[in-house]
Amino acid sequence: MTGEKYRSMMRNFMIPEIERQGLVHDFWFQQDGATSHTARETVALLREHFPGRLTSRFGDVPWPPKSPDLSPADFFLWGFIKSKVYTTKPTNMR
Repeated sequence: MTGEKYRSMMRNFMIPEIERQGLVHDFWFQQDGATSHTARETVALLREHFPGRLTSRFGDVPWPPKSPDLSPADFFLWGFIKSKVYTTKPTNMR
């Protein structure tokens, strides 16, 4: 994903949804060190909406590359997605 596509997703979906739910002032934004996440324009956009609450490689709270620490997504999201994907076990290769 390019930085521009990532920022577009943030501007057009993620940030408006967080604002719609009234969470923007309590919300901490955490992301990994992917190039599209750490581009100057991306970091500036996220700092504008989450001042002092950006956890990222170049964010307000540094998230070091190859950090051994698990993120909330590691605890919840991947297990949740896996449970949905494997609800019905595949019976063939198609």
